[in-house]
Amino acid sequence: MKKRVISLLPGATEIVCALGAGDQLVGRSHECDYPESVRALPVCTTARLDANASSKEIDTQVKDLLQQALSIYSVDRDRLIQLRPDVILTQAQCEVCAISLPDVQKAVAEWTGARPEIVSLSPKRVADVWENIREVADVLQIQDAKEILRGLKNRVVSVIEKSCVMKQPPGVACIEWIEPLMAAGNWVPELVELAGGKNLFGEAGKHSPWLQLQELADANPDVIVVLPCGFNLQRTRAEMAVLTQKPEWSKLPAVRKNQVFLTDGNQYFNRPGPRIVESLEIMAEILHPDRFNFGHRGKAWERL
Repeated sequence: MKKRVISLLPGATEIVCALGAGDQLVGRSHECDYPESVRALPVCTTARLDANASSKEIDTQVKDLLQQALSIYSVDRDRLIQLRPDVILTQAQCEVCAISLPDVQKAVAEWTGARPEIVSLSPKRVADVWENIREVADVLQIQDAKEILRGLKNRVVSVIEKSCVMKQPPGVACIEWIEPLMAAGNWVPELVELAGGKNLFGEAGKHSPWLQLQELADANPDVIVVLPCGFNLQRTRAEMAVLTQKPEWSKLPAVRKNQVFLTDGNQYFNRPGPRIVESLEIMAEILHPDRFNFGHRGKAWERL
């Protein structure tokens, strides 16, 4: 019997659809927008901050909300009840990135009758994404998850086969937030290494660390990849003026050599789902354009 599923996490929504269970989705978060078909689903969450504000303003809003012990996102409890889900997919990894597990638990705490099963995903590394896909498949009783995972992993292996022979991998700095400056952590350092680069900031499996511009200069990266959480290519380019106007920025060798790249972090690098493979392919294209061409340039990334 098919289950009624509400996904409150973009990566989880993509997992459900990749497993061929998109028809079981009955609701989504305000950030779930891929594949296109999910946009027609009822929206069950809202943000308490202005997502159109600048990087610095968003950071200030987030810190103010957290200081007041307020959630950054709110759940539409009445809509959840109306949609009668059997399963709610959420996360417990980052209260800034998406609706959190405690928020969902609070929303269903006083339900009468049968309560939905709450499945919380907390990926920190690439292997965790594979495990999340298996977990969602088990909950939805989908039998062919192994084949889907095999296809994703084979695409990763095809990148590794070419990248592992690189004798001198370029030093790579991945920027996850522009103001204040933050490096990328969690699975992104792994993607850099798998794509044939040497990750300079952030540690695989750990939260993204704050970064000073002087630290970036001292590390002297060969390549800088900008992948802000929640920003598409156009938005990322617009925000880059914060960095490009700083005198220290123009002195960076990577800047002088035109080795700074902008990506659609919202659709790719910040979403731990099936498209983590596309994120790897994008990184491979950026670092080794002579060896990789998956057709992502101009759509998912571009040179600054």
